[in-house]
Amino acid sequence: MYLFKLNKSFLKGVLVLGTVLMLAQTHAQSSTVISLEEVKTRAKENNNSLKISQQDYALAKGQYESSRAVLLPQIRLSNTSTFTNNPLQAFGFKLLQRDVASADFDPELLNDPGNVENFNTRIELMQPLINVDGWKERKMANLNLEASNLQAQRTEEYIELEAIKTYMQLQLAHKSIEVIKKAKETASQNQIWAKNTYDQGLMQSAAYLDMEVRLAEIEHKLHLARSNFQNVSEYLAFLIGNTDPGVLMPSDELTLDVVGSEDDFTLNSNRKDLLAMQYSIDAQEQMLQSSKMSFIPRANAVANYEWNDASFMGFGANNYMIGLQLSWDIFSGYKNIGKIHQEKALLEKATLKQQKYIQESELEINKAKRQFSDAKKQIELTGLSLTQSKEAFRITDNRFKQGLEKSKDLLFAETKYHEKELEYARAIFNFNFSKVYLNFLTR
Repeated sequence: MYLFKLNKSFLKGVLVLGTVLMLAQTHAQSSTVISLEEVKTRAKENNNSLKISQQDYALAKGQYESSRAVLLPQIRLSNTSTFTNNPLQAFGFKLLQRDVASADFDPELLNDPGNVENFNTRIELMQPLINVDGWKERKMANLNLEASNLQAQRTEEYIELEAIKTYMQLQLAHKSIEVIKKAKETASQNQIWAKNTYDQGLMQSAAYLDMEVRLAEIEHKLHLARSNFQNVSEYLAFLIGNTDPGVLMPSDELTLDVVGSEDDFTLNSNRKDLLAMQYSIDAQEQMLQSSKMSFIPRANAVANYEWNDASFMGFGANNYMIGLQLSWDIFSGYKNIGKIHQEKALLEKATLKQQKYIQESELEINKAKRQFSDAKKQIELTGLSLTQSKEAFRITDNRFKQGLEKSKDLLFAETKYHEKELEYARAIFNFNFSKVYLNFLTR
C-alpha cells in the first residue's frame, strides 16, 4: 500500500507539472488562423525556393540578351596617348596629324626626330553580317530561356503541392490534439469515478493504478502531439515566408474530399517539366548545329573614325576607314571537330535522360494510383472499425460502471477507440493528399 501511495503521488506530480508546462507554452505563443488559399498565395509570393527558380529564369534571360551581340553592332571609343623617338613611327604620327613639312624630309631629322607625341581618339564600329554559328547559339539561348520559364512554373506547382501537404499535416496534427484531449477527458472522468469507487473500498489498488497510468500516458501523448503540431506549424511558416514566431492554426478541419477514380489520371505529355526537358534537348540540337556551322566563313562590316593631334584630347586631323572583313577558320587543331563530338554526346545524353525521366514519371503515376486506391479502401475499413470500436467502448464503459467488466477491459476498449479515431484521421489525410499528388503528377 505504501508503494502504491508513492507511485500515486509521483504520477500526480508529473501530471500537474506537465499541465503547467503545456499551459505556459500555450499562453507564451500567439496563434494565427490561416486558410489553405492564403497558404498557397503566400507560398507563391514569399517562398525562397521559388525565388531561386525565378533567378534561374532571370539568368537564362540575361544569357539570351547577351546573344544579341550576333545581330547588333559593337561600338568602341578609345583614346591612346603615344610618345616615341622611333623614326618610322614619328614620321607616321606627323602624317596622321597632317603636319608634314618639307623640313621634315631632312635626313638628319628623319634619322633623329626626337620625342614625338600623338594623341589618337578613335570610334570603332563592327557590324556582324554573316555569323551562322552565332545565330544557332542565339536560338539555343532562346530555347533555354523557354525551358527555364517552364521549370520555374513547375517549381511553383511543386511549392504549391508542398504547401497543401503541410497544411493538411497541420490539420491532421490539430485533429490529433483534439482526439487526444477528448481521450484525456474520458480518462479523467474514469479516473474520478475509479477514485470514488476505490475510496469506498470497492476497487483494488492495482485497478485504480491502471487508471492513473492511463491518464499519465495520455498526457504524454498530448505533449508529443503538441510538439508535432509546433514542428508542422514552423515548417509551414517557412514555406510561406512567415517571420512571425506565433503558431499557425488551420481555419478549417480535416475533412474527406470528394471521392474520385484513379482511372481519371494519366501522364500529360504537356506537363511543364516534360516540355522544359524537350526545350533543353532542342537547345542542345541547336548547339550541335552551331558547332558544325563553325566551319562556315564569317563576314563583318568594320569602320572607324579617328582624330590625331599633338595635344591631349585634340581633334586637329581626322580620317576614316570602312571595310568588309571575311574570316574563315580552315583548321583549328581539331578543336572544332572535337567540339562537334562533344555536342553530339551531350545531345544523346539529354535524349536518354528524357526517356528515363518519362519512364520514371509513368512509374510514379502508377504508384500514386495504387496509393490512391489503397487510401480509398483504407477510408472504408477504418471508418467501419471506428464505428465498431466506438460502440464497443460505449458498451464496455457501461458494463464497467455496473461492475461487470474489469478495468483492463475498459482501458483496452478506450485505447482501441481513440486509436481508431486517429487512424481514421490519418486515412483521410492519406486519401486527400494522394488525390492532390496525382493531380500534380498529371496536370
